[in-house]
Amino acid sequence: MSTPASAVEENPKVAGTAAFSKFMVVLQLIADQEEPLTIAQLSLQSGYPRPTVYRILAALMAEGMVIENPRTKLFELGPRLINLASKSWSKSDLRSAAIDALHTLRDATRETVHLAVPSDNGMVYIEKLESPQAVRMTSRIGTRVTLYSSSVGKAYLAALDDSTGAALLRKVKMQKFTEHTIIDLPGLQAEISATRQRGYAEDREENEAQIFCVGAAILDRDGQPLACISISIPLYRKAADVHASYVTPLLTTCQAISRKLSGPA
Repeated sequence: MSTPASAVEENPKVAGTAAFSKFMVVLQLIADQEEPLTIAQLSLQSGYPRPTVYRILAALMAEGMVIENPRTKLFELGPRLINLASKSWSKSDLRSAAIDALHTLRDATRETVHLAVPSDNGMVYIEKLESPQAVRMTSRIGTRVTLYSSSVGKAYLAALDDSTGAALLRKVKMQKFTEHTIIDLPGLQAEISATRQRGYAEDREENEAQIFCVGAAILDRDGQPLACISISIPLYRKAADVHASYVTPLLTTCQAISRKLSGPA
């Protein structure tokens, strides 16, 4: 006999919620890592015993949400999850409003363009348009990047008010990805201030060696950041005039998408 909707509303702790939360913890760990994880790593990072992790993975694999790489025996996101996510992104109002402008930006700059949205204490790419040139980025849709080392993250922080941004950063544990990564709070605060003054963010090999990025925010009608766009350029082919080559088309694109999403006043 099914549970009446009224009973569910009165008792929010529906049977199975705790188990579902455990599934989501393991799935999120797999999604957030740049490299696939082992059973031991998943157990350590989730805090669940290995037998529990085994059962969760078996269920996720049975549904196509996770796969085990037959060569490495490590665990990765599965085709069913990626398919569901792609359907969600394709129907997103934000992505739909942005996609034509993103194509124009990519074609104008001939470099890789990302569209990212805030997620917990980071940013997640929901669209990526590859550069038509030989060297391309290793990122993919669904890649998670930090607020402090990426141009989209810094652009997002700079678009927030000081108290909201500070509250976010208190939850972030900063770590070095390259020798250029800013991991001290005063240094990051100075960088956010500089980002506000110049009107766009820079990632100067802070997230990935030999990659330079510029980023800017898409704002809603109230001036709050909804998402951010970045252009990623291999250092060896960065144009001499960064502002004319990348920043001006980037800001024009963000402003156009912001107007489109805001609609008539």
